[in-house]
Amino acid sequence: MTIDLEDYRVCFAKAPPEMFDTLEATFHEAARVMSPAGLADYMEGAKGLCSLGRGYDLVLAWLENMPAVVKECGEDVIRDCLGAAMKLSSMTSGEVIALLFSSLPTAARRLGDPELLRGYLNLIHQLSAKASRGLRPMLSHIDELLSKLTLSGLRRWANFGADAYKRDLAGLTRYFSLESADARKMLQQERRGTLFIDTQRKLNFYLRALWGRDFFLRPTVADYEGFRPYIEHHVMHLPDALDDIAGIPGLELYRAMTAHQAAHMQYTTAPISAEQLSPAQMFCIGLVEDARVEWRAARDFPGLAKLWGRLHSIEHQSPVEHPTVEALEQFAHLLLDPEALTGNPELDTLGAKFHAEIEARAGDNSLSWHIGMELFHVFAAQRDVPSLRILNSIRIPYRDDNRFVWEFEEFDWDSHGAEYIPASQRQVRKYVSVMEMAHEVDAELAGDDAQEVWICEDNFMPYEDAGEATVSFNDMWGKEPISAPFHYHEWDYQVQLFRPDWATVYERRVNRGDPEQIDEILAEHKPIAHRIRQIIDMLSPAGVQRVRNMEDGDEIDLNAAVDAMISIRMGEQPNPRITMRNVIKTRDLAVTVLLDLSESTNDQAGDDEGKTVLDLTREAATLVATAINGIGDPFAVHGFASDGRHDVHYYKFKDFAQRFDEEARARLAGMKGGLSTRMGAALRHAGAGLLKQPERRKLILLVTDGAPADIDERDPQHLRHDTRKAVEELYAKGVFTYCLTLDPNADAYVKRIFGENNYTIVDHVSRLPEKLPTLFASLTS
Repeated sequence: MTIDLEDYRVCFAKAPPEMFDTLEATFHEAARVMSPAGLADYMEGAKGLCSLGRGYDLVLAWLENMPAVVKECGEDVIRDCLGAAMKLSSMTSGEVIALLFSSLPTAARRLGDPELLRGYLNLIHQLSAKASRGLRPMLSHIDELLSKLTLSGLRRWANFGADAYKRDLAGLTRYFSLESADARKMLQQERRGTLFIDTQRKLNFYLRALWGRDFFLRPTVADYEGFRPYIEHHVMHLPDALDDIAGIPGLELYRAMTAHQAAHMQYTTAPISAEQLSPAQMFCIGLVEDARVEWRAARDFPGLAKLWGRLHSIEHQSPVEHPTVEALEQFAHLLLDPEALTGNPELDTLGAKFHAEIEARAGDNSLSWHIGMELFHVFAAQRDVPSLRILNSIRIPYRDDNRFVWEFEEFDWDSHGAEYIPASQRQVRKYVSVMEMAHEVDAELAGDDAQEVWICEDNFMPYEDAGEATVSFNDMWGKEPISAPFHYHEWDYQVQLFRPDWATVYERRVNRGDPEQIDEILAEHKPIAHRIRQIIDMLSPAGVQRVRNMEDGDEIDLNAAVDAMISIRMGEQPNPRITMRNVIKTRDLAVTVLLDLSESTNDQAGDDEGKTVLDLTREAATLVATAINGIGDPFAVHGFASDGRHDVHYYKFKDFAQRFDEEARARLAGMKGGLSTRMGAALRHAGAGLLKQPERRKLILLVTDGAPADIDERDPQHLRHDTRKAVEELYAKGVFTYCLTLDPNADAYVKRIFGENNYTIVDHVSRLPEKLPTLFASLTS
């Protein structure tokens, strides 16, 4: 890939001459640290910033500073830096963005990791919304701040200032300029003992001196309780800062961490299989494996035993949550030092066995497996094995989480025998040609549980004796085509566990109706349709919008400035909000409208004679689909019913990739009600499809006329608890669920299932068609 600088002369034609001289100089510097693809991103970034119209100082700052950033963190961050600048362009001035670029080499050097640099850019973006006036002074002092704080510490320091001085602009400026007492006090409070970036070179030389090779070290945010260093893809991930422990400086702790992880990488020749092991058993085996690799390292470098021994000998002031943890700490010290007896005869005997066999089996990690299992049985015999959370609280501060030593083999259902597969998942569906289907000998006794099902997608062999209409072979003898089964777990509230693969969902073909019926619905509800058009006008993305009446905007609002001058001339207090800002308004939402199509929807609507609940559901789905289609959000309209846990019917009237055209209207017109309401499985299936959409916000709008129920469940609370669990699962994955229920008695259960303020009860069923579009507008505005 070649880049011709002449291509950019048109873009920079109006720039001062010295700018193009700077471009030529920095381009050669950038060429030394960037690939051709990185150079292209670099130059396109300069071109894009030039087109912003925020001055050429901004472009110069980009050109001069990005090569240094790439040198520290790699060229993958070029687009992240450009994206951060584009976001800030609608929130602050070009001078502040130029100052950000000028501070990026310092931030990249102090953070030393592309992920941490991305976190730093996110922090700047958040502060531009919370405390925009603090950005300029903070960026001017970023070298001092990052020399004393980690990224997490900087985030806490900045958020405190933004919250404490959000109504005191002068105090906000003094805080972020490090001039106020609060700023210095918070800086001292968040300051950590030893920063990783200050010790990285020393640690690299230290490990190279020991093992004569290079190791890759990366800092990681460690601001949450229970963090432990780890090895991933042969890279050591260490905390970005460490405090001194019991008089042991942070540098010594870093050395102990890196030496321990390097011992794993040097002396682990094969991983240990985790098959059929419980987490507690894996923990005990890992504890012995740590001792094995440390023994080998200490044999080669005796000083390491003294380094690790100091950390094992720390006297902790706080008590442990479970006595087994303290016993394991003592046992770990015994494995390192044969003279550090625990006082427990069984543990001391096990430690003596380790030291007796380690000389002959130092390179065999099966020793760790056998002694670790014996260690587990010592505590299991006393019924004194705590949970994994408690075990992980063991106070050995330099050891990692041991993910490097384990091998987790995934079971391959395809390559192993079918005898391990549940019958519901054993069936193979094979699509064949017309001739294969015609010549196949029928198995008369084969039923729905057949191991192989042949499917012919083409209709063939018409029967001429079927009357005037020609009926195909498939229509005469075939079954309705359904999808492959989708299996979902189900929550059993009585034992507080999931039943694996308990419910089976099948996607079924929707029968078509008359699409003119949908047009009649729109004509019948013409006033509501008119209101929907008003909703569309309010919710449609309007691109760049001008926000007026601001104190710290990008441009002067002439009308507000004139009003302020008039107030001054009249001796009145002027309005200080005389600026405005251009903000890009976009929508980032995907919606699934999920319809309950159980048998109860065939009942007559109590307050609308002649119409069933299903008719009103169809009308509501039509109107809300029209509204969302007009807005432009990607959406789907699905329905469900169930005939026991083995057969949950799922219908797609309109999917995300389909248009809301005559075909979709025909499917809506063919909507039918029947069977029961296994709501949890349907929600999980709808959420699985919704999570595949790229939009950031995801919404399931559930329309139902009753509580979850099914023919194979006698306990009315079982499916309600499962549905509540499904709603919680989806929420944890970023999918919000809202329920619109037509059951007047829903107060007894709907709040417990969907949560407070996450449901609406429609007292008058006839109002459903007008309620649903309005509700969608309130949820997504």
